[in-house]
Amino acid sequence: MARIEHFNNPKAPKPNSIVVAVTVFVQDEQGRVLLIQRTDNGLWALPGGAQDFGEYIADTAVRETREETGVDIAVTELVGIYTNPSHVVEYSDGEVRQQFSICFRGRYLGGELTTSDESSAVRWVTQDQLEALPIHTSMRLRIDHGFERHSDPYIG
Repeated sequence: MARIEHFNNPKAPKPNSIVVAVTVFVQDEQGRVLLIQRTDNGLWALPGGAQDFGEYIADTAVRETREETGVDIAVTELVGIYTNPSHVVEYSDGEVRQQFSICFRGRYLGGELTTSDESSAVRWVTQDQLEALPIHTSMRLRIDHGFERHSDPYIG
């Protein structure tokens, strides 16, 4: 299913849903961040996705990271909560979702980088390499917050 990101766009369609979702900021031993290239829009992003019924939110982070990247993690802390009402995602099935994303920090446990139906590429990326990648503004904010390691989580 295709998706279009609308960010501070006054002509964006009005949202018709809010879904609890996660992203996960994971670094390897060299300090590189784990990113995927999304199959639905071609942009680079932190791994993540929607919470399933009957699932703890930290388990969502572990499951989505494993499904999209092949990497096993343990959730260690909260990077931030991202709820900008001016960021909506329009899906080809008619859903228009207002952003609600919890970004966790995860500790790398192991696994082999593996693509999925949702990730056409998976790789470890240095902070210096981020500028060369197409990354949505809202995702870049989460990545920057992950590298900055604030003492309190971002709430916005």
